[in-house]
Amino acid sequence: MEFAQLHEFMELLGRLKHLKRTGWVLKDIKEPESIAGHMYRMAVLAMLVDNHDNMDKSKIIQMALVHDLAECIVGDITPQCGVPVDEKHRREDEAMIEICNLLGDKGPEMLKLFREYELQESMEAKYVKDLDRLDLISQAYEYEVRDNIPGKLEEFFANSTHKIEHPKIKKMASEIVARRKLLQDNNLLTN
Repeated sequence: MEFAQLHEFMELLGRLKHLKRTGWVLKDIKEPESIAGHMYRMAVLAMLVDNHDNMDKSKIIQMALVHDLAECIVGDITPQCGVPVDEKHRREDEAMIEICNLLGDKGPEMLKLFREYELQESMEAKYVKDLDRLDLISQAYEYEVRDNIPGKLEEFFANSTHKIEHPKIKKMASEIVARRKLLQDNNLLTN
């Protein structure tokens, strides 16, 4: 891999540090997280996978780190953007091909991980998807607490929580939902 290609890849990665997640921007959340911040927290959470789950921890961490990489080119496309799902996937796949072409012999493995995640073809891909949903509701809860807006981000909980399948991640999600309910109940009592 030539330095010029590596440098271009680094610049693309750098965009993710500044690109804010669309869902939070559309909800007027002040100082919303970046895509890089989201991917980083997911990767660190992926390190907590128990070995007895019979999953490849390294693969999960790598998948968490690349699952939103295409967004450095196409942006964070959400359902509110009005782009059909198949078109979103096409754009992201094309972006990943462009990105991976910069990486020489390292590119095909990264593209394979991305596609495996997108197609939900393995236990690891499904686990990373559940981590994605967990991070979403955790972040929504953090914003509701930080900005004193209990209940404002309900749609993120309603659209994600029930889709979590892995028992341990489901348990963590239930804990977040319980804390959120307590926050809402306490807020009703004080208002």
